[in-house]
Amino acid sequence: MRFRVLGPVSMSPRTPSAAKPRALLATLLVRAGEVVPAHSLIDELWGTEPPRTATTTLQVYVSQLRKILAEDEHGADRPPEGAEPAGGLLLTRAPGYLLQIPDQENAFDLPCFERLRNDGRAAHQERDFARASRLLHEALALWSGPALSGIPHGVRLESAAIRLDELRMEVLEQRIVADLRLGHHQELAGELLALANEHPLRETLHGHLMVALYRTGRGSDALRVYGRLRHSLVEELGVEPGPGLARLHERVLRRDPALDWRPPRPPAGTTATDRPGRGPSAPAPEEARRPVPTPPVLPAEAPGFVGRHEELAHGERVLRGRNGQPPVRVLAVSGRAGAGKSALALRLAHRMAESFPDGRALVRLRGPHGRPLTTAQVGAAVLRRLSGDDSGDRGTTPTDPAELAERIRQALHGRRILLVLDDVGSEEQIRPLLPPTEGSAVILTGRRTPAALDGAEHLVLDAVRPDEAVELLMTAAGERIADDTAAAAEIARLCGYLPLALRVAAAALTARPHTTADAFAERLRDERTRLGVLREGDLDLRSTLLTGYQEAGPAQRRAFRMLTLAPAPDFAGWTAAALLGSGAGVAEELTEELVRAHLLEARPGVRTQRYGFHSLLRVLAVELREAESATEPDGETTRRAVERLCRAYLTLARYADARLAPGRDWRTRTGPDGTHGDRRDGPDGPTVIGEGTLRWFQDEAAGLVEAVRQAHAAGLWPLVWELADSATGYFHACAAWDDWEETHRLALDASLRARNTAAEAVVRHSLGGLAWQRREARRALAHFMAAQACFDRVKDRIGSARCRIGVADILLGQGRLGPAARRYGRALALCTAGRDLWGGVAALNGLALVNLRLGRRETAIGQLAQCRRAAERLGDRRWAEYTRRTEARVAAPSVRRPPAQAVEVRPGMWLIGPPPPAARPLPGPAPALAG
Repeated sequence: MRFRVLGPVSMSPRTPSAAKPRALLATLLVRAGEVVPAHSLIDELWGTEPPRTATTTLQVYVSQLRKILAEDEHGADRPPEGAEPAGGLLLTRAPGYLLQIPDQENAFDLPCFERLRNDGRAAHQERDFARASRLLHEALALWSGPALSGIPHGVRLESAAIRLDELRMEVLEQRIVADLRLGHHQELAGELLALANEHPLRETLHGHLMVALYRTGRGSDALRVYGRLRHSLVEELGVEPGPGLARLHERVLRRDPALDWRPPRPPAGTTATDRPGRGPSAPAPEEARRPVPTPPVLPAEAPGFVGRHEELAHGERVLRGRNGQPPVRVLAVSGRAGAGKSALALRLAHRMAESFPDGRALVRLRGPHGRPLTTAQVGAAVLRRLSGDDSGDRGTTPTDPAELAERIRQALHGRRILLVLDDVGSEEQIRPLLPPTEGSAVILTGRRTPAALDGAEHLVLDAVRPDEAVELLMTAAGERIADDTAAAAEIARLCGYLPLALRVAAAALTARPHTTADAFAERLRDERTRLGVLREGDLDLRSTLLTGYQEAGPAQRRAFRMLTLAPAPDFAGWTAAALLGSGAGVAEELTEELVRAHLLEARPGVRTQRYGFHSLLRVLAVELREAESATEPDGETTRRAVERLCRAYLTLARYADARLAPGRDWRTRTGPDGTHGDRRDGPDGPTVIGEGTLRWFQDEAAGLVEAVRQAHAAGLWPLVWELADSATGYFHACAAWDDWEETHRLALDASLRARNTAAEAVVRHSLGGLAWQRREARRALAHFMAAQACFDRVKDRIGSARCRIGVADILLGQGRLGPAARRYGRALALCTAGRDLWGGVAALNGLALVNLRLGRRETAIGQLAQCRRAAERLGDRRWAEYTRRTEARVAAPSVRRPPAQAVEVRPGMWLIGPPPPAARPLPGPAPALAG
C-alpha cells in the first residue's frame, strides 16, 4: 500500500473517487501520526458554514475510507474478526481521528522526500556535491505535479500545499547549485531557461541561469537575462533586483575570474557554503577561507499549540513570497497581552526552517524585570546569537547605531537567517537592525503595532475562535475538561478566548484534581475575583495584562480606568469625551492611543466609530478604577464622571426624542432646530445624531438604560427621571417594554426620594401609558389617576389633560363610550387652551374613534382630518401617517358595516375586542381642534 501527496492525492491500489473523501484522506496524510480533531476536519471539508449533518457525514466518509484501507491491506477479505477496521490504520482517538502508516518512508512519498532532502542538504554542507545532486534528484523524482492537487482545498490543505511546493523549489535550487559545483553548466542551461520562463520573478533561478550561461561562453545572454528580469521587476512590482543579483550582474560585466568554474575542493579545516551574494556557483577565495559561524538554533516550541491556521498560513505566504511578489523581510506580529504572539512567532519560525537553512534565532528584547533593552543592548544580543556566542561578553560591541547596523549586516551577509525579536517596545528600539540583508527575515512581536516601520507586513492577533479555545483547554487539561464540553465552553467564554487565560485555567484545573470543570467555571463567573482565579504558579494573567497598562502614559492610564464607566458592550467617541471631561479631539486621541496599545478595541459601526473592552481587560480596568476610588472620599471622581456622562446622554436623548416624537414632552420647549437650551453643555445633537434618530436610539438604548442605573446608584435623582423620560418616545415606538419598566421604576423611586411631585407625576403618567400598552387596564388606571392628582397639585393643566386622555383610552377599550367622550372633550379643551398640539391630536383622535364606534362616520372623518393637519403642523410623521391611513380606511365604502373588532387606536396600537353595546349619541357636535 502506498500513499502520495506530492502531486495528485492518491492511494494504491485504490483511491476514493469522490472529492471530499479524497480531501479527508489528504488532511489525515499531511498530519499522519497525529490526532486530527473532528472539528478541524469539518472546517477543512466545508469551511465556515458546514451543513447541519456535517458530523454524521464526516463519520460516513471515515467509514468509507476505512473500508478502502481494509480492502487494500487485506485484499478482498474482511479484516480479522474483532479487529479495528483497516487493521488499525485509521483509528478513532478523542477528539478526532489518527492515521498511522507503518514503514512511512517506503509507503508514503512525503516522509521519503523529507529524508532525501535532509540527506541531500547534509551532503551539500559536507561539500559532497555528487552525492547531494544524486539524493536531491531522487527527492524531486517523487513529484508528479503540484502538491495535494486534484482535491478541494480548505485553509489547512492550502497552507500545506504552499509549504510543500515551496519545499520542492528549495530542493530544486539546491540541486541546481550542486550541479553547478560539479560543472554541469551545459546540461543546466536549457533546464534553467525553462524554469526562468515558468518563474519570471524568482531572482535565485535567474542568478543560477546567468552563471550557467556565463560558464558556457554566453556572457551576453547572461546580461540579457538580467535585463529582462529587471524590466519585469520594475514594471510589475516597482522594485529593483536585489543586491546579490546586482553584484552578479556587475561581475559578469567585468568578467570576474572568480565566476569561472573550478573543480570542487573542500578547504582543510573549514566548512563552506554557497553564498547568494557572491553568485550561486563559486565563492570568492577570501570567502571560502572564512569559517562559517555555527547556525543559531531556536528554542523548542511550547507544547499544546492549537489553532491559528489562517494566521500561520498568512505568515508563511508573506515570508515565502506570494502572487509573484518577493518575500517580505519584516513581519510584525502584534496584539494584546496574552494573545499568544510569542508562541505563534516561534511556531511560524519552526515551520519556516527549510527557507532559512543558515539558522533561526530568538532574541528577547526585555530585561529580567521587564524593562525594554536599549538599541545597543538589542544589537549586542543579536550579534551574540548570530555568532553563536552567548557568553555575555559585550566588550567589542559598538554602541553607535550606524556602526551596530553595519556589524549586523556583515554578520548576516551571505546567510539566510530568520530572526525572531520578541516583545518589541518601540520602533526606535529596533530600527537600526532593519531591514535585514537579502535572504534573511525578521519576525517582530509586541503589544503595539509598529506602524512606522517601512516595508513591514503586519499581523494583528486577537482572541482565538471559540472552537479553538475549547480545543486548547482540552489539549492542556486532558480528559477532565473533555468530559464536560458545556463547562469547557463556559470556561473558554469567561477567559475571553485569550490563549494565556486558557492556559492558566488549564493549569489551575490540573493543580486541583478535586475540582470539577463546572465548579471552576462557577468560580470564574464572579468578575470581582476572576483575575485572582486565573493564577497558577508563575502564570499570572493579571500581571501579564498589567504590563500593557503600566507602559502607557498617565493620561492613557486614567482613560483606561474611567472608560469602564461607559456602557457595555461598546461606546461612541462622545461618550469617552463626557467621561474624560475633555474635548472631542482630545478624547479621540486618547482612545486611539489605547487602541494602538491594544488596551481598547476599535469596533467600526455603521455610521460612527465605536470602542469597547476585551472582557478580561475590562475586569482589570474596573479593579484599577475601584482601587483608585477607594482612596477618595465618596468616590468623587467617579461620581463626577457619571454625572458628565448622564448629562451628555440627556442632551442627546432630548434632541433625538424631539425629532422622533415631536410634542411628546410638553415641559421642555425646543428651539427652531429642535435642540434644547442645555445643548452648549454637552455634545452637539445634530452632529452626533444627524438624521438617524431612530438608529441612534437603537445604538444607545442599552447605554441609556445603564446611565439611568448609574445615576440612581450615584444619587443623581433629577438625572434619573429626566433620562428615563427622554427615552419614553423610543420605548413606545419600539415596544421596549422591559427597558421602559426598569428605567421608570428607578425614576419613580428617585422622584419619591427627592419629594418632587412634578417629577412623580410625569413618571406615573408614563407608567400608566406602559401599563395600557401591555393591556393592564387596572394598573394603568391607577397610575393615571395618581399622576393626575400630582399634576393638579403642581397646577400643570397640560399634564392633567394628558392623564384624562389616558383614562379615556382605557374607558374606550372597555366600551364605556360616554365617560370616554367626556374625558376626551375636557382634555381637548385644556390642550387647546395650553397650545398643546400633541395632546390635542391624541384627544381629538379619541373622540373620532368614539364617534366611529357610534356609527357617526362623517363626524369621525372630519375629526381625523383635523388630526392629520395638526400632526403635520407638529412634524410628527408617525401620527400623521396613522391619521392618514385611518381616515382613508374610514372613508372607504367598505366601512359602512358595523364597527370592526380590531381598531388601530394609536400609531401601531390596536384595540381588539367585540363591538361595544349600542350607546346613546353624544350630546352636541365634536369640538374643533385649535391650531
